[in-house]
Amino acid sequence: MLTALARTATRRPLTVMLLWGLFLLLGFGLGTGVFARLSDNVPEVPGTESESAARYLEELDPAGSSITGVVAGTPVADAGLRAEVEQAVADVRKVAGVAAVPDPYATPGMVSQDGRALIVPVTLEGGLDDDAEERTLDAAAERIREIDAPDVHVSGGPLLGLQMGERAQQDVKNAELISLPVVLALLLVVFGGLRSALLPLVVAVSGIAGAFLALFLFSEVTDISVYAIQVTTMLGLGLAVDYALLMLVRFREERRTTEDVLEAVHRTVAAAGRTVLFSGLTVAVSLTGLLVFPSVFLRSMGLAVAAVVVIDMLAALTLLPALLVRFGGRIPPARTPGDGEEEGRFFARVARFAARRKVAVLAVVVPVLLVLALPVSGMSIAVGDARQLPADSEARQLQDTVAAHFPPGTGVSPVVVVARPGTDEATADRIRALGPGATTRELPGGGAVIEIRPPGEADGAEATALVERVREVRGDAPVEVTGTAARLVDFRDMLAERAPWAALTVLAGIVVLLFAFTGSVLLPLRTVVTTLLSLAAALGVVVWVFQDGHLAGLLGAQGLGALSLTAPPLIVAIAFGLAMDYELFILARMREARLRSGDDREAVVTGLSRSGRVVTCAALLLAVVFAAFMTGGFSPILQIGMGLTLAVLIDATVVRMLLVPATMALLGRHAWWAPRPLRRAHDRFGLREEQPELPREKVPSGV
Repeated sequence: MLTALARTATRRPLTVMLLWGLFLLLGFGLGTGVFARLSDNVPEVPGTESESAARYLEELDPAGSSITGVVAGTPVADAGLRAEVEQAVADVRKVAGVAAVPDPYATPGMVSQDGRALIVPVTLEGGLDDDAEERTLDAAAERIREIDAPDVHVSGGPLLGLQMGERAQQDVKNAELISLPVVLALLLVVFGGLRSALLPLVVAVSGIAGAFLALFLFSEVTDISVYAIQVTTMLGLGLAVDYALLMLVRFREERRTTEDVLEAVHRTVAAAGRTVLFSGLTVAVSLTGLLVFPSVFLRSMGLAVAAVVVIDMLAALTLLPALLVRFGGRIPPARTPGDGEEEGRFFARVARFAARRKVAVLAVVVPVLLVLALPVSGMSIAVGDARQLPADSEARQLQDTVAAHFPPGTGVSPVVVVARPGTDEATADRIRALGPGATTRELPGGGAVIEIRPPGEADGAEATALVERVREVRGDAPVEVTGTAARLVDFRDMLAERAPWAALTVLAGIVVLLFAFTGSVLLPLRTVVTTLLSLAAALGVVVWVFQDGHLAGLLGAQGLGALSLTAPPLIVAIAFGLAMDYELFILARMREARLRSGDDREAVVTGLSRSGRVVTCAALLLAVVFAAFMTGGFSPILQIGMGLTLAVLIDATVVRMLLVPATMALLGRHAWWAPRPLRRAHDRFGLREEQPELPREKVPSGV
């Protein structure tokens, strides 16, 4: 199959390159339109109580969005400033689409007690279409910003989503400007030539274009989160470099045995292409776990990231072979080891050490990883607020200003209780008694809305506890709870309910694919266990830093008491798939060595010595890409970036270099065991490509 694909891609290389060129134009032309469509409505889950109540409320009492302006840094009672603010309020009221702007000087709570700040809330009309709402937002925000004061900031509501989308676009641009030159420099070190180093970047740029285009297409049918653009771009860039590196290393080593470039390309696709194919499939399967969740955000992320993985895989299997046919003749073969020189000597020594001291290695490495994973037991998630943004962002500056001048809880979204017709007054009274200052307003048709403002953050422990208390107090009454805290409670419940099914789906798919790749039953199980260890360790460090606040300041962040609800599911899904990359890189070489020599123990050493260098280089390059995306300072992306960086580095070093040879040595020949019926099924249906028989002394030693 792969040989046929290689011949198809190399028969007309110029046509293949032209088609990919058109794809790039679409990605960087049409695809970049996704930046204007990003949404920050992450915690919404169809079918939950909070979503049902929100829809009911919207139908009966459609309300427009709102934004908030804050003026600070000088005494707001100054006559000149007061005149400016009152004129700005009058002007904003005249903007088409604005429903209400209260006078901050005449509205209780809008002026700070220290007299050095005031809040200007703006409510938009309900039912505005996207274009009209955007025009209204721009006009209202711009007029407020014209107030002459030291600190004037406007954000909140849909404006916050637009600001986050703009920030995401800038962060992606900065990350690409940082990562691409660094990756190029590292590739120059790896290959020692500019031409070889540039080819992975061509595939990487295709991955970025694919990320943009996939997200744009998905935005036509569903909401796309502001987090999606960074996550898909970083993964598309990183995996493209990984796959291209794997293919190029193999191509250069195939060139040692043949001067025919076309034949070397075919051999490369038949051997390394098999690993790329299975790697892409395992990463995509790992992301199918996100499809089990009813959350629109998680499903769209799973589909979009899986699409990017498939695009990277296709680029490595079609575009790169076409490029190699045209330019591969000028790429020098890999260096042939001298007499007595062992290929991958360092990695061979590490593998032999781990195999000889297998019990000691397991007794040291496993407890260390478990200790790193301990903070996961106390992990908490939250929707988050503007504190997740960098300190120089307008939304963060607005929140910091409000926190500095106003009492805690100012501007916090209330817990919204929808009492439908038929709710008795006694139940409503018990609900109102749960929070001081609860307000009630009637709804058309006999229902009512009770708003209770919780202490602390809108999604803090007090707010979520309040949601739970309301749901206990209501009994059988037709009462539903919505709002930020209620959505978080429902999101957590959804994760807890669906997570086991998601895990079962992913593990079943991974086990089947690894069995098809290796023909073994035990190797997939061993792979899953060691991968979960590295994943738990990485996630534990993320909790320790971003939830508990240890060393967070070094990254320009702060401990928020909880992780962003986007981070854990994405870290787990993506990192699990990436770990399979390196497992397959190593198992491919172990399998080749075992088929040639029949020696199980030596196959482990040979496989690691021949794949260790490329796995280490691939992990380093991927870590550079992830780290570059952490320079933006957006806390959820910092969390995801750190989690993926640590997962990749721990997995590619500690786990693959120590745990894999130790566990393989412990299993011995049983590592490749399968029951006879499954063995026959693998022999008949397992996907494999037979390579041309090479002279034994000239067997290529790359990946």
